[in-house]
Amino acid sequence: MAASDDPAPSKLLPDAIHQAVKPGAALLRLETTQSRQGLLDGAWWPRSRDVTTELPALITALTAHLGPITRVGLDTSAWQAVPTRLVIDGQVVHLDADPVGDDTVLVTRGHNDHFALLVVPPDTTADAAREAMARAVRADNVTQATQILIATTPEPEDGAAEAAG
Repeated sequence: MAASDDPAPSKLLPDAIHQAVKPGAALLRLETTQSRQGLLDGAWWPRSRDVTTELPALITALTAHLGPITRVGLDTSAWQAVPTRLVIDGQVVHLDADPVGDDTVLVTRGHNDHFALLVVPPDTTADAAREAMARAVRADNVTQATQILIATTPEPEDGAAEAAG
């Protein structure tokens, strides 16, 4: 087979990206299969709800592995002061108010290649974030983002529940 006959190299994240999750760190995990059969293509754990601070690192990471990102759809009510576009690494990325819910962000590569990412809330514990992200990136995942977050949120301790009540 000639070198020009080789298929284009895969732009998937290396498996090592799935290992350490540090509390409070922004982290991106993407499904590492070509099938993309699950409901979600990955997960993102931003440090805050400030989209102008958090989104550039996400877009930079995605661009390095997937190519140029042109649009991001997010629930603007879940983020602080969302502009209509950002310039990230010299590229314009359009931000769309999208009623996907505050637990999902839609990322568009090219004209119509969408990636749905679970957004783990910034105040999530490290263990819960790891579990939610692991569920989101499973190739056979058929669970909606909201349900993943509910299932991975620890139950309040009895003392905390009584004090709140």
